[in-house]
Amino acid sequence: MRGYLLAGICGLLSFSLCTAGDMAKELPSGEKFVNSIVMEFVRIERGTFRMGGGDPLPAGIVNKAGQVNGDFDELPNRQVTISRPFYMGVCEVTNQQYEQFDPIHKQLRGKVGFAKEDDEAVVFVDWHEAARFCEWLSQREGLPYRLPTEAEWEYACRAGTTTQFNVGDELGPEYLIRAGETWYPDAEHEDENAQTVLPLKVKQTAPNAWGLYDMHGNVEEWCHDWYGPYDPADVVDPVGRAEGTFRVTRGGSHSTEIYYLRSVNRSAAIPEDKHWLIGFRVVLGPMPDTKPLPPPLPELCQRNVKQEQPADLAKGPDPNVPYFEGPRKYVKIPAGSMGPLFAHHNHDPALVECPNGDLLAIWYTCVGERGRELATAASRLRYGETEWEDASPFWAVPDRNNHAPAMWYDGQQTIYHFQGLSVAATWGPLAVIMRTSADSGATWSYPALIMPEHRMRHQCVESVFRMQDGTIVLPCDAVSAGEGGTAIHLSEDEGVSWNDAGGTINGIHAGVVELADGRLMALGRGDSIDGRMPMSISGDKGARWTYKASPFPPIGSGQRLVLTRLQEGPILLVSYARDPLPITDASGNERTITGMYAALSYDDGETWSIRRPISDDGPGRQVECTDGQLFSMSWESAEPKGYLSITQAPSGVIHLISSRQHYAFNLAWLEADPPAGPVE
Repeated sequence: MRGYLLAGICGLLSFSLCTAGDMAKELPSGEKFVNSIVMEFVRIERGTFRMGGGDPLPAGIVNKAGQVNGDFDELPNRQVTISRPFYMGVCEVTNQQYEQFDPIHKQLRGKVGFAKEDDEAVVFVDWHEAARFCEWLSQREGLPYRLPTEAEWEYACRAGTTTQFNVGDELGPEYLIRAGETWYPDAEHEDENAQTVLPLKVKQTAPNAWGLYDMHGNVEEWCHDWYGPYDPADVVDPVGRAEGTFRVTRGGSHSTEIYYLRSVNRSAAIPEDKHWLIGFRVVLGPMPDTKPLPPPLPELCQRNVKQEQPADLAKGPDPNVPYFEGPRKYVKIPAGSMGPLFAHHNHDPALVECPNGDLLAIWYTCVGERGRELATAASRLRYGETEWEDASPFWAVPDRNNHAPAMWYDGQQTIYHFQGLSVAATWGPLAVIMRTSADSGATWSYPALIMPEHRMRHQCVESVFRMQDGTIVLPCDAVSAGEGGTAIHLSEDEGVSWNDAGGTINGIHAGVVELADGRLMALGRGDSIDGRMPMSISGDKGARWTYKASPFPPIGSGQRLVLTRLQEGPILLVSYARDPLPITDASGNERTITGMYAALSYDDGETWSIRRPISDDGPGRQVECTDGQLFSMSWESAEPKGYLSITQAPSGVIHLISSRQHYAFNLAWLEADPPAGPVE
């Protein structure tokens, strides 16, 4: 909350010079205006329009999520009145114009191949820099320059139209600059990056009816408003929410599906984020004095969170008696849900036990993993309860692929949330944000961009831990493909700063643990050695790794292992066997199992005892796995696929979640030989 307030105050200060009372000059009165740095403006007269979507979309612009009536956040459609005229820049601010305010920005021209010329739209500018440009221009000229409100932007874009675009229900090819999903600059997908260097020159297409250029595409444009749901009431001069986490962007950009270029489409970004898709345009006119809306209510997973630590938190099942419970489904989303939660695809979880004893699980929810709709959901199993709550939204920068969540509890008071953040669709160019909670997930800090560059080696893996010397280790996939390895990022100051250790683990989605002598050991997916899962060892905190074959079968698509050191000392691996895997049962005989299994090492990975499948050992029953697919759980077979996350409670109970189910067991159960036949 403190972060929200600080960001909100900064935003208000940025616009403090943009009120009519502060300006020494009178506003211009003509239809057009050119200022001292040759920015062209047109007068936008007052008026009323219908803001928001909901109408069926033409087949050609339905997005891959299949949202045929637009995004959920475009509703409700309501009447909006703009009560005062204002002037809007006819085009986006250019490099030449912006660099009169910030000459150092010229060093960013051509970064990742974009915006090299004077007359191209400026990019790599965050919201605060755009606001400061407006403040500088206001001081220079004595006129109230500022960013447009979201309502002003849509009103001006529509220019009296009610169609999907201000030129009709179709957008001509001249508006489309590599329209579609983008992996750029991901070298793993070079075949999808034809014409990687794109010109972003302004005024290359016809203006709308009110004389404004580039309202569909070219670059996204920062707006004044904090992002939040629309209020259903008809409104005059809305200014968004009083506080928030994301600032609205509008208009879509190059390298974007046509769906996201519509007049009504809402996007947003963390105000500190800057990349090659976002620029801005300026308006001239006093800021509306409308009172902003209050922030939205907290989501279900954040409501009524108890802060007291239960007296019996460390008390659990007898540690000497095998204990197993599950599976229990934790992904509970109504069938047919199409935003902000999606019933179609739910995967890639993270799990922590909170200081108050609750279990908190998060995972991504989407229709397609490459899509811009991909968001993060959450569910809570409250301490003492037996059923997980219904899912609720947890984190989503609107219209950005919010990929690869991870969480970690420091064992004291703080939960860490890490998340990959794409510029648009796909998990190629990711930055990484970090938030913390000191109240069991009831509230979260303002997101810090701990790895602000959108690039490779930033796809978070759910295997965060603290080394003996206090260093926090955050693994991240080094590539976006199925093979190529995992990087680790290190923080020696409780998450304030991070550095890439430099080396690469064999295998993506790697689980990492520290050995007794301070070395790191990792197991991952892909990059197999002699047909076995690769094992990587580092003696210098990840700067260099050596590789060898492990005793385990490799895993593949739809599968992610977990590797952790238990409180009692041994290292636990939970992974998958596609082919029959031999084990020794309670009768001393050897038999085979398939699916999810556990293995323990009591000598830091030198030898392993493959003990048992993660199963209730029954005669066989149908259970859901990823996305509701059915498998047979029995004494011989366990869940065949899913991404895994694991945590061990103070009571010693080990909590394991797949992409659908929650299992709980203790070390005694892992150490017990599996039965020789089904348990009734």
